[in-house]
Amino acid sequence: MQGSLVRDGSSVGRFHRVSTSNGQAGPEKEEGAAAVKVKPEGKCRRWFRRACPCCCRRQSSTYEVTYEVDGAKDTETPVITPEPPSPQPHTGDKEQEDLPLTVRSLDLLSLKTGQNRKEHHTDQYHSSGLVVRRGQTFQIELDLSRPFNLNTDKLHLELKTGPLPLVSKGTHIIIPLVEELQDLCWEAKIVEQNSNRIKLSVNSSPKAVVGQYALTITTWCPKSEAVTTYDPEKHIYMLFNPWCEEDTVFMDDEDEKKEYVLNDTGRIYYGTERQIGARTWNFGQFDEGILEACLYLLEKSDILPSGRGDPVNVVRVISAMINSPDDRGVLEGNWSGNYVGGTAPTAWSGSVDILKRYHREGGVPVKYGQCWVFSGITTTVLRCLGIPARSVTNFQSAHDTDVSLTTDVYFDEDMNPMNSLNSDSVWNFHVWNDCWMARPDLPPGMGGWQAVDSTPQETSQGTFRCGPASIAAIRSGQVYLKHDTPFVFAEVNSDKIYWQRNLDGTFSQIHSEKNVVGRAISTKAVGSDQRLDITHLYKHAEGSEEERIAVETACRYGSKPEAYSSPVAEDVNVEVKVDGDGLSMGGDAVLKFVVKNQSDQLRKTTLNSQVAVMYYTGVLKGTVKAEKLPIELKPNEEKVIDWVLPYQLYKDHLVDQAALMLTLSGRVNETKQVLASQTSFRLRTPDISIEPVGEAYVGKEASAKLTFTNPLPCTLRNVVVRVEGLGLRNLHPINVGDVIRHATVTVTEHFIPSLAGTRKLVASLDCKQLSQVHGVADIIVQESQ
Repeated sequence: MQGSLVRDGSSVGRFHRVSTSNGQAGPEKEEGAAAVKVKPEGKCRRWFRRACPCCCRRQSSTYEVTYEVDGAKDTETPVITPEPPSPQPHTGDKEQEDLPLTVRSLDLLSLKTGQNRKEHHTDQYHSSGLVVRRGQTFQIELDLSRPFNLNTDKLHLELKTGPLPLVSKGTHIIIPLVEELQDLCWEAKIVEQNSNRIKLSVNSSPKAVVGQYALTITTWCPKSEAVTTYDPEKHIYMLFNPWCEEDTVFMDDEDEKKEYVLNDTGRIYYGTERQIGARTWNFGQFDEGILEACLYLLEKSDILPSGRGDPVNVVRVISAMINSPDDRGVLEGNWSGNYVGGTAPTAWSGSVDILKRYHREGGVPVKYGQCWVFSGITTTVLRCLGIPARSVTNFQSAHDTDVSLTTDVYFDEDMNPMNSLNSDSVWNFHVWNDCWMARPDLPPGMGGWQAVDSTPQETSQGTFRCGPASIAAIRSGQVYLKHDTPFVFAEVNSDKIYWQRNLDGTFSQIHSEKNVVGRAISTKAVGSDQRLDITHLYKHAEGSEEERIAVETACRYGSKPEAYSSPVAEDVNVEVKVDGDGLSMGGDAVLKFVVKNQSDQLRKTTLNSQVAVMYYTGVLKGTVKAEKLPIELKPNEEKVIDWVLPYQLYKDHLVDQAALMLTLSGRVNETKQVLASQTSFRLRTPDISIEPVGEAYVGKEASAKLTFTNPLPCTLRNVVVRVEGLGLRNLHPINVGDVIRHATVTVTEHFIPSLAGTRKLVASLDCKQLSQVHGVADIIVQESQ
């Protein structure tokens, strides 16, 4: 029997490209259908049926009827009821109208292939519940105990979230039945009626609290004066909606939404500005159990359910919950190099296993992570909740510890670095996140991309978190705007100031560098795996008048507003250069010092060079080589000095990222000009080569060969290769064992794809002696034949 429309289909979808599932009213009676005779009831039985309709239903037929809802077939034996005389409004059987109106069953129409999930862009979530986005209509179907009469029957829905739902807090929603749907509010409308079954179109508020809602349905029939509430014990997941113009996370560009909300893989950059490396990261925001794990984070946090409708609040609390120091969040940071009892940060290649483990173990922090892991998980959680997000890498990233908005380097009287005072540091790179939202809490123009950092560096209002900080505010130096804008500004645009201790113990400013912090700020490009430089979003061009004004504006609010020295005429320059693709792990490191005299007079100086092994955070582990280089320059002469760091000097001292910091300092004898420079560089590691073997089909075993070469002149011990791929296989460690020096190892990985399309197989090496070795390959998976 076809359903007859109670209302026209114009209000079924609230957005373009949304159509009704049934555009025409069905005939009252199918052509050629046999008449069904119903035996008259006696008075006693009629009275008993009216008193207890559940126990005494009308006689069923012996044939089956198949209903198809969103592509899924449901076969049941229908209850024979008289045809309603008119589809709108339904007047029905007078005897039935005297009966209580109850809900017998509920269909949330939550199939991944159904209209709800498609229109709400939630069809990729591996969740059996209904996943929808706020500010947009969705549909549900009710099976009632009798036909619904629009003139006399009453019905409303209730949604509740949180431990203590309250209407005043927006956590208890009462959804009335209305004649016509209006925008920007909760309401429901009957759009289709088919005997006892009705389809409702439900509209949600674009400011609704995100999270898991419990649904109940209340019905009332005035003649029987019976009120019944149906609790199906089914849940609705409500997310932020970048497709809704009234949502504060609205993003206009379709390609950007596809990248920053729907893409479940990405690229994270590392290394140095001259040697930028990239690794593929599986965000996996749609993977089974990830939505539940993300909502668990919100429940475990200190944010009240009523505050979960504001993306500023949600992002701020997620920033805190990804790290563990204050609230036993997802990931425990470790920069020591000793990862006993956990997983080395460089061994992770995705967020799924970390989030699932944290949820499964009841909130025990997972060991261990560093900045790119914190960022990767943050991207996963924000995209899962519907907030556009991306991982961002800042090279030469300053860590300001005293809110001076400058990066300070101290030397003693002999121009030796005073490491005990050098608490400020410049990380080779640091990875955080951008997220997209309007900022109604800030002056106009501050919306758009916001910086948020989950790596625990400094506390904000007593908690290890950072952001969201408006990138527009950072660019203009408006560091007085919340949240944590001064810290992010210093990371990308602070000046590096050098100080020398005087004989009386005071310090004098001897040199400043204005363009060494915040270099090659990078993120993955939209729609490709190319690197996109977004430095211009964070600051004006280096040295421009706009950039200098921004720095001066910001520093007026710092702890050292008087820190700037007057310009000094400089006629001797020193520069450090790296040839070719850079330095490789396992060999001698060779750099070039280029010293140039731009004057027409003789110049003499002594360059103090010191190289130290460094954590990528800018913390020095120890000096491995120091020497003094006397230099004499004729007028306008340029000298190139080869500088060599033998492998034997650094091989036993390297830490994660294989980073080194070279500090050059000196003073020109004739002019007293100070020469000061710090250069960080890393030693490149080999990639893991991944080569698919044959073709790949859904549900059938496929293979890939993984190959890597040990670059070191020593044996690698206890090597493990970790392999995973969304839609290909879960995280799988392969124990390779020991790999002798310069040996090449090939392993074959077998897997059974579960999703068609182009999928990424990612591998990373877990070895104490060699880190940041990884690889990725596209696996084209075809549907099974």
